[in-house]
Amino acid sequence: MLPLNDAGIWSGLACGLAFGVVLERAGFGSPCKLTAQFRLNDWSVFKVMFTAIVVAATGLWLLRVTGLLAEDALYVPTSYLGAAALGGALVGAGFAIGGYCPGTSVVGLFSGRADALLFIVGLLLGTFVFAAAWGPSLESLTTWGELDSGDTFAEAFGLPDMAMLGMLGAALVAVYLVGGRMERSGRGPVSAAEAVAGANDTSTRT
Repeated sequence: MLPLNDAGIWSGLACGLAFGVVLERAGFGSPCKLTAQFRLNDWSVFKVMFTAIVVAATGLWLLRVTGLLAEDALYVPTSYLGAAALGGALVGAGFAIGGYCPGTSVVGLFSGRADALLFIVGLLLGTFVFAAAWGPSLESLTTWGELDSGDTFAEAFGLPDMAMLGMLGAALVAVYLVGGRMERSGRGPVSAAEAVAGANDTSTRT
């Protein structure tokens, strides 16, 4: 049996704490760094998240094929592509405007950022409004575009696990290659220290 396999809420808390530490170490408590991804100035978010996806997918596959993890040990919710696309667009818009997603807002708060607290308050208010407005119309909207043939991409499109892992790996390589090239071409972010140094140098010469 894997550690924390049946530890309930403690397993989630431990994983959440570890995830938050990784986000903070990657600099994802800063809204400036996070919004830079939408301008394609900073590819750190893409690199970290794609790496996490590939590592997790590969790890789960290895655990299954070695028998350390039963096929039905993980709960996979029903996939609704249409609802996921709509929800992703809304979350992405909030991310671009506010500079945080739900996870990074908590990281930002514990990093001492007051704007993250404002974002969390808005997140909670939106959650309560959604719950209060829940009804048949919203339920039909959130279950739009169900994948009838399977709950994972591999099942839905009849792909073997290795093919799916290969596609994810190719996407990861592309993110690193394209992102690295764009950052080296001069479109990468300028650090706060560099900006201050440049401003001081300009004022000195004038």
